[in-house]
Amino acid sequence: MITIEKSERLKNLPPYLFKEIDRQKEEVRKRGVDIISLGVGDPDMPTPPHIIKALQKAATDPENHKYPSYSGMDDFNRAVARWYGKRFNVKLDPGSEVVTLIGSKEGIAHIPLAFINPGDLALMTSPGYPVYNTGVQFAGGVSYFMDLKKENDFLPDLGAVPADIAKKAKLMFINYPNNPTAAVATGEFFKEVVRFAEKNNIIVCHDAAYTEMAFDGYKPVSFLETEGAGEVGIEFHSLSKTYNMTGWRLGFAVGRKEVIHSLGQIKSNIDSGAFQAVQVAGIAALDGDQACVDDINREYTGRRNILVDGLIALGLSVQKPRATFYVWVETPRGYTSAQFTSHLLSKAGIVVTPGNGFGAAGEGYIRMALTVGQERMKEVIERMRATGF
Repeated sequence: MITIEKSERLKNLPPYLFKEIDRQKEEVRKRGVDIISLGVGDPDMPTPPHIIKALQKAATDPENHKYPSYSGMDDFNRAVARWYGKRFNVKLDPGSEVVTLIGSKEGIAHIPLAFINPGDLALMTSPGYPVYNTGVQFAGGVSYFMDLKKENDFLPDLGAVPADIAKKAKLMFINYPNNPTAAVATGEFFKEVVRFAEKNNIIVCHDAAYTEMAFDGYKPVSFLETEGAGEVGIEFHSLSKTYNMTGWRLGFAVGRKEVIHSLGQIKSNIDSGAFQAVQVAGIAALDGDQACVDDINREYTGRRNILVDGLIALGLSVQKPRATFYVWVETPRGYTSAQFTSHLLSKAGIVVTPGNGFGAAGEGYIRMALTVGQERMKEVIERMRATGF
């Protein structure tokens, strides 16, 4: 028998937020409670059939059973470049400005290893996707959090970042449309980001996983559409939410070629690339008819309207999101984020995510994901009403 001693990085790491939510959910379910989960952002609708068919065919080809390219199949990277050209009018060189990822989470977690030395600074938002901070911690870096506030439309105030912090920072993570707040960014904000990055020599890492989840005719912009953005950073994207492919693990990063190359160097030493049959399916998704995306968004629009209108009728403060499948809800007076989350789970069997789980600035909010059908969403409102808070 040997003594097991965890590394300091694991000792200092908080429990991964969504893993902890799954644990709490299972505890309540074991008591026989009918759970309605609006916690984890995992689409409940199936992957579109034409994408599944492409995978089925590709999986039978022995050529796809071998090790894939570390940076992705040429055909997939070209499909990414075509999609960016059609969707955002952004021209990309698929050979040097695109790298395939095993889901965007993987790339986000690994990018700090390419640029952060022990003690180096990275900027990120609070609240924000926890992996930004985790990746920096694993690289030995230090995170500086830019608070997202309601009065600033949940955009970071770059002018409030101390000059000495800005000059020391090597990376900056931003994410619009935003998880968890569902806020959206304008082209003017992205121009400010480019100016800030140029002034302080910071690599911008924009997480654009939710640009295709939008409602009421709104079309989110890409950071790379902004003049100069391609010189200061990269954009992460994923097929997970757009095409209901979370379990397939396929994404990509695009942008400044030196940054893309460095991320590719990290990946070649850590993983062996994404399964080629999944990449073939990804080509079918990106090149295919995007009507499936419109269908998915119509369903989310119905769910959003039921949930938001119901929450407002219950007296809760919430804005109707223009993008993402999240609803960012202020907690009732007298409740912390954790207390209201616990109340909904124990009294109503509803799983939500406490806002402070995304960072200290998320205190006073909960995040609800549009991950159940419309009838079930009506039941959410009725169960909440029955608790009386």
